[in-house]
Amino acid sequence: MAIAWQIGATENGLRVVTTPVTTAQSVGVGIFVGVGSRMEDRRTNGLSHYVEHLLFKGSATHPNALAISQAIEGAGGILNAFTNRELTGYWTQVPYERLDLAVDVLANMVTRPLLDPAEIDRERTVILQEIRRAHDQPAHWMGELLSRAVYGDQPLGWPIAGSEESVQGITPRDLLDHVARWHVPENIVVSVAGNTDHNRVVSLVQEKMGSLPRSSFPSFLPFQPGLPEERLQAESRDIDQSNLAIGLPALPRQDPDRYVLAILNAVLGRGMSSRLFKEVRERRGLAYSVGSSVSRHHDSGLLAISAGVSPQNVEETAKVILEEVFRLAAEPVPDDEMTRARDYSVGTFRLGLETPIALALTTGESLLTTAEIESIDEVVAKLQAVTAEEVQILARRLFSRDSVAMAVVGPQASTAVLQEALSR
Repeated sequence: MAIAWQIGATENGLRVVTTPVTTAQSVGVGIFVGVGSRMEDRRTNGLSHYVEHLLFKGSATHPNALAISQAIEGAGGILNAFTNRELTGYWTQVPYERLDLAVDVLANMVTRPLLDPAEIDRERTVILQEIRRAHDQPAHWMGELLSRAVYGDQPLGWPIAGSEESVQGITPRDLLDHVARWHVPENIVVSVAGNTDHNRVVSLVQEKMGSLPRSSFPSFLPFQPGLPEERLQAESRDIDQSNLAIGLPALPRQDPDRYVLAILNAVLGRGMSSRLFKEVRERRGLAYSVGSSVSRHHDSGLLAISAGVSPQNVEETAKVILEEVFRLAAEPVPDDEMTRARDYSVGTFRLGLETPIALALTTGESLLTTAEIESIDEVVAKLQAVTAEEVQILARRLFSRDSVAMAVVGPQASTAVLQEALSR
């Protein structure tokens, strides 16, 4: 059965997308705000994430965190949120007959948060603990170091949650100004998927969010291309395993070659049939886990490869990974491998849209970040059309020795080891 969505708007310009799934027993509701960590300056780094936390602490209709959680969980639903580089998302999934409740709770969180001073101080301590916990997790910290190695001292290279110093310095006025600047109708998308219809959804959103006044919102600084001088990052820790990451430039969100990149990534490092898994783990036994992923932003992108290896194998593992990366540029991918990569990419794309909440999150984020939603059939057709020649051309376009950044966290970790792997 084909999945179709409808796009509308409230009277104040807030966009609404609805994806009806009449056989579903639930509805997924997502509210997306076009603000993330790259919209911050150094002093307020972590501000978007801080606001995300505080919106769960009380709104005009649900005065505290317990009232918010009990409203959703009392209906059998789930509630969560996330912050990334360019957007913040709040979402819930509830039985379909509780749609009114879901929209009411999320809408008031986003548009009428209390931002109580006592909660601001209390939550600051919670976020500081979150930052410390992330630092104590070597695999997570490796990712932070890789961002620093790829982007350097610009917002894309800073932690999404901020640093202890920046979070300590964020003031109540910073938080209030953030909501006033960014939580405006033109910068918000509401996405609902499941057992409902478009007219009802638009009517509900109009009722709950239609009074939000129109306002322009700020722009953000463009990405500054080129790797920083310190593109090799290492942190030594007294642990048993080294965590290795390699970063290479990828593509912006709307680049015409984004589907070619998806197939390239599948060939390289997605799943147990990928080249990295077969070569690094199966043939050489260098790592238990190894794989690659792609992140795309408004004006930049990143291909990240990660592996957990024994400390003595860091250099060899990095060398083997880079050999596989540059092999994509040196020779075309065989036909049978291309077929598997295309089918894998199409299959995982389809499976990722099985639930109402997955549909709500996908369509809402797409409409907010690109102002359009590609049909499922269109995406599948573009993935299936990718050729081996296109993959090789893209690899040659993106990958060079000068474009490689690396990070490692582990025993006796040093940039010298990474430099040796790169030079070889």
